[in-house]
Amino acid sequence: MKRIDKAKKIGKILDNLYPETPIPLDHSSSYTLLVAVMLSAQTTDKKVNEVTPYLFKLADNPHAMSMLDINQIEKAIKQIGLAPTKAKNLKKLSEILVKNGGMKPSWSFLESLPGIGHKTASVVMSQWYGFPAFPVDTHIHRLASRWGLSKAKNVIMTERDLKKIWHKDLWNKLHLQIIFFGREYCPARNHNMLECPICSWASSKKRIKAEMSI
Repeated sequence: MKRIDKAKKIGKILDNLYPETPIPLDHSSSYTLLVAVMLSAQTTDKKVNEVTPYLFKLADNPHAMSMLDINQIEKAIKQIGLAPTKAKNLKKLSEILVKNGGMKPSWSFLESLPGIGHKTASVVMSQWYGFPAFPVDTHIHRLASRWGLSKAKNVIMTERDLKKIWHKDLWNKLHLQIIFFGREYCPARNHNMLECPICSWASSKKRIKAEMSI
């Protein structure tokens, strides 16, 4: 099956399973979304949502966050991974936002902030500002490989491959649909690919045999 035909079939399956695509990270503004996505690196969305209510009670805007001591921020997010580094970056990026007049719908500006990479910037640009983007994390990278949609060795190259397959009007929705599907049906470990709604037919026999033997 050609990749474009496979992508269409996958898209229909995802639309049926996830017609609605709510953002899994709790937020109330572009800034709180940026913070939540940044904090989610190397931890779960669930854990971030447990931490941010208290953090945002302390400060839910750049000015308030910039006024906090780094130790206060670190204490508020200590339950998540890399808390010391994230606390430093959170204070620094908040100070920069204050100096520059707040959040801006700009990839280059967002990616220039401490602790903010292309994926985090893309999430904010797509899910808050509505720009077409296809944020690819390690989970989407893994599924794209399993489904034979990309042979790329890194997330940047996988992003380019997926953007070529699907129309840009679908990118923002598909990004979340694939994440939801991965959590519910296609985990990284102990995955029975023969019973998966997508892997069972989209993955190559060689890939299925290799993963099922692990």
